Amino acid sequence: MTIKTIIFDLDDTLLWDKQSIKTAFEKTCTYAGEKYDIDPEKLEEAVRIEARKLYESYETYDHTVLIGINPFEGLWGTFDDPTDAFQKMKEIVITYRKEAWTNGLKVLGVDDSEFGAELGERFVEERKKSPFVYEDTYAVLDELKDQYQLVLLTNGAPSLQNLKLEITPEIRPYFDQVIISGDFGKGKPDAQLFEYMMDKAGITASEGIMVGDNLNTDIKGSASVGMKNVWINREGNVNETDVEPTYEITSLTELLELLKKI
Repeated sequence: MTIKTIIFDLDDTLLWDKQSIKTAFEKTCTYAGEKYDIDPEKLEEAVRIEARKLYESYETYDHTVLIGINPFEGLWGTFDDPTDAFQKMKEIVITYRKEAWTNGLKVLGVDDSEFGAELGERFVEERKKSPFVYEDTYAVLDELKDQYQLVLLTNGAPSLQNLKLEITPEIRPYFDQVIISGDFGKGKPDAQLFEYMMDKAGITASEGIMVGDNLNTDIKGSASVGMKNVWINREGNVNETDVEPTYEITSLTELLELLKKI
């Protein structure tokens, strides 16, 4: 059956989220290095490790796994969303940011919780100022928008994912549907989320194709409902999972040629 709808993941598919986080770390850690004689790269490494430890220790961790929210999103999100689980995250994140940065400083021999709190809030602002979009994102969406129904299917907290779309305002208008896992209550790869998406888009699995960078969420989830998928593998990663994508590309630009052959 002819493909009618293309479903895109957001983070590290259309938005270069890894680069945004990396840039926010670099700017914040450089600022820290101006006050204390510490290596910015070592501080970043330490904060990343300490953040993961803290993140996994909170009662909200299981919910973040279910919805698909990583520790570094926790370092800059507000989680001002209506459910009880998100409200608990909202209560935790200020302390989380402070402790992650304070503990990272301690690893490098600096005991300054007040400065740790300052760095935590500085990171939030640096991330907001660092929205990166892949070079071919807009050109590809321009090419596809009049040929297909476009759906955005993203894991995460609605408040945070919507903020990402607000600071890259060009993206949302391309899409007929924007579906965020936190609004649904379950994230990719859960088949129920994909079934919900198909119902909202008015399509069957054979009428859609999923495009995403993550084998374990985008590709596994779409395969679970019998939908074709495209793994965008920009970094040349080796697939060491048991998840087999229908197609593999190295850039969004390649998607245009692929669609002509399907």
